[in-house]
Formats: sequence, structure tokens, C-alpha cells
Amino acid sequence: MSATVTETTTNPVPVVVAADDNNTTSKTHIEDAANDKEFQSVARGNRAGTLKLRGIPTFSDPAAKRQWMKEHMAAAFRFFGKKGYGEGVSGHISMRDPILKDHFWMNPFAKHFSSIKASDLVLVDAEGYVTEGGAQLPINEAGFIIHSEIHKARPDVIAAAHTHSIHGKTWSAFGKPIEMLTQDACNLYGKVSVYEDHGGIALAQEEGEQIARALGKDNIACILQNHGLLTVGRTVDEAAFLFFSLDNACHSQLLAEAAAANGVPKKIISNEVAKYTADVAQNHHNFYTEFQPEYELIVEETKGRVLQ
Repeated sequence: MSATVTETTTNPVPVVVAADDNNTTSKTHIEDAANDKEFQSVARGNRAGTLKLRGIPTFSDPAAKRQWMKEHMAAAFRFFGKKGYGEGVSGHISMRDPILKDHFWMNPFAKHFSSIKASDLVLVDAEGYVTEGGAQLPINEAGFIIHSEIHKARPDVIAAAHTHSIHGKTWSAFGKPIEMLTQDACNLYGKVSVYEDHGGIALAQEEGEQIARALGKDNIACILQNHGLLTVGRTVDEAAFLFFSLDNACHSQLLAEAAAANGVPKKIISNEVAKYTADVAQNHHNFYTEFQPEYELIVEETKGRVLQ
């Protein structure tokens, strides 16, 4: 485990940072999140107000940030493998490089999600060609077509995740958004679009452009009709958690539809309540933190191999 990992992968639980604390790592972790009232409102600290949720860490060293991002990306793939999101060579996560802004990281072609390590990730340029600095392995062409257009259209997107998960792709066959059936579904309220013009495997730039347009300017997820799910985030952790959350919502939707078809009426959460819940949940620090229990479990289960 690298020094960077030691500094940046402590538990995402509240920590006390006293006024005279010289631990700059802890200060760095809460620097941006500490003053985010919506994020801090989800947990309760001490009366003195010094016990804060950490949120997304910040870095002064771009190389350290890159390594940290790669480690979290590798863990996201391992998590996807555990959830059974892989199918053959399909599925990919992309992540914008913090140093070379027009480059991004992707998973190598035909490598199982459950075996990916940080060192397996591939760095590609703006045209999708493998470059030095990452693993020298080919990538999925369709994955590049989809993800490169998303990154072009959405400068705010650091990471994008797409797989053919069974519940996601099954619900996508209806070409409909999810309903607010559960409190967890409200994580996604008002931020999920539907791409209705499935054009087959994405080997043409036009298909990637259409998917990026369907995602829209500020949505965090898109249901690709007859295809699967797509989520985006300011961190790879956020994109991974949102994918998990959306796939679960699709699973719930399918179960509810089956019950409704047999005469059991659905009760939909009102727009007012869904928006109230979403206003708290839809926070980049919150979605990042939601993934940390899974990240830490992956690191523990792999004895740190995922970070290598």
C-alpha cells in the first residue's frame, strides 16, 4: 500500500480537527465539505461543532490525486464485479485525468471487473488511442465512443459508468424513467433521462453524441432504451454509487410492476416529498460518501491488492 493510500483512505466517518491540529491530511479531507451545510446536516457531531463529515478529499499534488482516483476507480470495478454487472466484454467506467485534461482512464478490453487493479487501468487520449502512463492494453471501442462524447459535452463530469446490468437493461426495455416508489429512488429525482433511439452497439460517433445529448446538461443518470444504464459524477465513487442506486431502483420497479399487474396498486411518493429528499441527497460529497463503505470493504477483502 502506497503512502498516498495511507493518507487518503481512512474511514469516511466524522473526525475531530482541533484548532491547533497539525494533521494537514485531516484538514485537507474536510476543507471543502466542512462548510457544506446540506452535507453536514445528514450526520450529527459534537456540541462544539468540531466533529465533521469528511467528504471528498482535495490534493495539492496532482500525481497523488491521480493515484488516489485510480485506486478508487479500480475498487469501483471490483464492486461492479461483486454485483454481477459484467457480461462478456461489455461495460466500462471512464474517468477524466486530473493532469492531462483531455485524457481519461478506462478499463482494459476483456478483463473481468473483479480482477482489475489500479495498475490495469488504461490512459487514452482525446481520440481514444492508448498512451503511455497506464497499462498498455486495448480498450473497448464502443466504450470510448459513448464516454468520450459525454466527457466532451459535460466538462463537469469526472467519471461515467455504464454496464448491462440485468435489472437496468430489463427496465430499459420499457423506454420509461423510474418512478419514485421508494425513498432510495428519490436519490435520483428529476435527474434521470431516457435515451429512446437505441442504434445498436455504439461504434459510430453519432450514437455517442446522441447519448450525450439525451443525458442532458445536468442529469446524473440516463436509461438507455434496450441497452442499459449510464451514470455520471464528480468522482468515480459518485458515478459508481449512482449506478448501484439506479439499478436497485430498476429492480424495485420491475417487482412493483409485476405486483401491480396482479391487482396490487402502487403508491407513488409525491413530487413534493421526493424533491425534499433529493435536495438533501443530491450532493457530490454525499454521493461520494455513500460509496466509501463499499470502497473500504473492497480494500479489506483484497488485502490492498486492488490498489496496486
